[in-house]
Amino acid sequence: MTQLILDLGHRPALGQADFLVAPCNQAAIQWLDRWPDWPAPALTLHGPAGCGKTHLARVFAARSRAPLVEADRLATEAVPLLLGGARACVVDDADRAGAEPLLHLYNLVAERRGGMLLTARDPPARWPSLLPDLRSRLVAAPAVAVAAPDEALLGALMIKLFADRQLAVSEEVVLFLLRHMERSFEAARHLVADLDAAALRDRRGITIPLARAVLGRFS
Repeated sequence: MTQLILDLGHRPALGQADFLVAPCNQAAIQWLDRWPDWPAPALTLHGPAGCGKTHLARVFAARSRAPLVEADRLATEAVPLLLGGARACVVDDADRAGAEPLLHLYNLVAERRGGMLLTARDPPARWPSLLPDLRSRLVAAPAVAVAAPDEALLGALMIKLFADRQLAVSEEVVLFLLRHMERSFEAARHLVADLDAAALRDRRGITIPLARAVLGRFS
């Protein structure tokens, strides 16, 4: 039987849920830890949906007191207000942001000798419609891949999520879930919440039959 190897590093996330260090996110975490000693005013975290980019960005925002800017709210005239007095900022889904306001934000952050953390599915070299000045700056800045979570990381996360809810769940149940669930952090959080609600409603422990029933709702 496959066994989970739970020797992953553990880090507090300063205002967010704890997160776990694994090969898929280790490089990104090391870059975030280097703040404010970045070699350029921008750093891009890129990877598939559900890999944890947004979570890491929120961790960074909490630690650096950086405003979290949504791409669809980024307008050139709003940049000074969105940034406020901060030296750092976070733009989630930055590849969907307008090119001109993103360039204006970059320039303002650079003037303050600060940093701009961006998240996207692809590195900036693949973003469409970037202005040449901004493209050259972002392509020259660090871009770090965050891979989809592997089984060990998802298993460790689920065990932690169950423990946070004071739920005792066997390793066999966790392994069953890992074989049948969507491989993403968001799916893990929703699944644990659904299992907790089902167990409370039915007044039973979290077993493989219950897990199969809950998973069946999404198949």
